[in-house]
Amino acid sequence: MYYADEIVEEVRNRTDIVDLIGGYVALKKKGTSYFGLCPFHGEKTPSFSVSPGKQIFYCFGCGKGGDAFRFLMEYENITFQEAIVRLAEKIGYALPEPKENDPSAKKERDIRLRLLEVNKQAAIFFHACLKSKNGVQGMRYFEGRGLSAEGIVRWGLGYAPKERDALYRFLRGKGYEDALLREAGLFSFYDRGVYDKFFNRVMFPIMDYNNRVIGFGGRVMGEGEPKYLNSPETKVFDKSRNLFGLNYARRSREKYMLLCEGYMDVISMHEAGFGNAVASLGTSFTEQQAIILKRYVSEVVLTYDSDGAGIRAAKRAIPMLREAGISSKVLDLSPCKDPDEFVKTLGKEAFSERIGKARNAFLWEADVLRKDYDLEDPAGQTAYTRKIAEMLAARFAEPLERDNYMKAVAREQMIDYDGLRRLCNRIGEEHRSLYGQKSYRQTSQKDRSPSEVPIPGRSSPESPVSEGSGRGRAGRRGKQAESGIQKSVKQLLTWLAERPEITETVRTYVKAEDLSDELAGKILDCLYEKMAPGRILDKFREDEESYQRACDLLNGRLLGEDYDEQVFRKGLSDVIRNIRLQAVNEKIQKETDAGRIAELFREEQGIMEWSLGETI
Repeated sequence: MYYADEIVEEVRNRTDIVDLIGGYVALKKKGTSYFGLCPFHGEKTPSFSVSPGKQIFYCFGCGKGGDAFRFLMEYENITFQEAIVRLAEKIGYALPEPKENDPSAKKERDIRLRLLEVNKQAAIFFHACLKSKNGVQGMRYFEGRGLSAEGIVRWGLGYAPKERDALYRFLRGKGYEDALLREAGLFSFYDRGVYDKFFNRVMFPIMDYNNRVIGFGGRVMGEGEPKYLNSPETKVFDKSRNLFGLNYARRSREKYMLLCEGYMDVISMHEAGFGNAVASLGTSFTEQQAIILKRYVSEVVLTYDSDGAGIRAAKRAIPMLREAGISSKVLDLSPCKDPDEFVKTLGKEAFSERIGKARNAFLWEADVLRKDYDLEDPAGQTAYTRKIAEMLAARFAEPLERDNYMKAVAREQMIDYDGLRRLCNRIGEEHRSLYGQKSYRQTSQKDRSPSEVPIPGRSSPESPVSEGSGRGRAGRRGKQAESGIQKSVKQLLTWLAERPEITETVRTYVKAEDLSDELAGKILDCLYEKMAPGRILDKFREDEESYQRACDLLNGRLLGEDYDEQVFRKGLSDVIRNIRLQAVNEKIQKETDAGRIAELFREEQGIMEWSLGETI
């Protein structure tokens, strides 16, 4: 029996590996990773790392590593299929019945893979159209919004032509049949013909956690309705479980995320240097999206538009974030309407200052609520105070936290603290008399974030694991000293996994055949496809030695955890140069033709003098 690949991927993507392993190992953050004492061999100095960006763990001492499934397999001495079940239970995910060798499951998986191909080809088509003479209007729109040429390429932005069947004809020419194109959600099929859903719009590809195109957003460039049009939900696109820009923002070193309303806001934020911005996908913010954000940060700054719709959206998002265990603040964008306008009008520095002054979400709500009441009228003041008391009782079950908020809101809103405290306590008592000894806001396990759901049998983070515990402890593997070229290859693969934005630059200079290590070459090709580390490891799951070597190759640390961009650029230049020199030297050693050897020596000299410069 087995679970289909898409189920495995869903469970893995819903899992916060830091939260999971933090239930077994005491972890402390250092740079972008978390470190603790390895549970698989005895050590006194922490060498066991967990990377939230790559969603894998690795021990620099014993060399053991893997994804969330592998951690449970090793720690609890269970099989891969058992690990899927165990992890699904921990995160509250209902698994379907496991499959035998079910042809229908394979067919479903194949359809999903082909739909991803269709979306990728559509993105290529739209981008090419934008750069063609017919895409002048679209290019003018993006340039008018202040986007750089590099930004347009980075986000894969495009243009859907005015012809109503241009994309359809393109994909049919690629050999895709109507049955599959119906599933893609990009076309409308009628008796009189097939028409593209997107035409005469600028296009925003929507990418998932693994950098795969799963859908599109299209915007009109002038008048017209709807202003934004998004792909419908398909077998590969679930709006409620994805966030625009997360494929880049998850790699940010900031400890918070900027939550925006629109695609252009996100792109503008990234263009301005705020690489931790994301947005929901044409729908209201959802509980699932809050849970996804909890994997990466514990704080979110809401940067919604300052109009009525933006205020309502913020008020909906705040309780969802709190339920997921995320504290939230609200950014004051006045006198501008949205973050894009703010940055362009007042500048990046002013925006950074506003982030530093972002308002606590509850205190912001109290401010907004004042506008609904006539506070000059005693009845209005009483109704306002009661509403604040109800909010306090509903939001804060912990007495100390509730009291701190009572003091803050009483001070800011000029409400009598003692009266507010008595009212809040009375509301709590009224609720308990009706519903029993439970918190004012009742939540079931399935409504809480994975990190808040008690895990049966979970070890204390401080609990040591003895050598004879029988929890799948692996013996230490002897690690041979690495050569300089091996370190360079590891570092390059690690940077590609952590910073996919450098992929196209690296691809220009290094190819898989340049690596003498066949396994490293396979991993390099996967990274060039922007495949997430967990999916790469899946390719080697049946070969333990290759699996652990792949983990090792994805955890190079020549520069440690903390380095600035200048050091990174210099390091990347050195790593690429080392790999290219090694490849040329191997060719020289094998070559017998004198003329060709002379050419290779000249190539070697050019590489020695080469540097990336400012190309990244």
